[in-house]
Amino acid sequence: MPHAADNQLLHFVFGGELTNFDKIEFKDLTKLDLVGVYPTYNDAYAAWKSKAQRTVDNAQMRYFIVHLHRLLTPEND
Repeated sequence: MPHAADNQLLHFVFGGELTNFDKIEFKDLTKLDLVGVYPTYNDAYAAWKSKAQRTVDNAQMRYFIVHLHRLLTPEND
């Protein structure tokens, strides 16, 4: 019988201000915006899009979606 967590596809949304456009390096790790963890990609995408649109005036600000389920069980990918 599969464990309940085996079916969860968790997605983590976070963002912060980058030092430059050439690489993903944050200016201040203490100021990262940890948006949340979402059960579906669509939910995570909606949160990502909302945050990204609110910070459109700051060209250095970037938000990301991390597929936590891929990190937790890489053998399943």
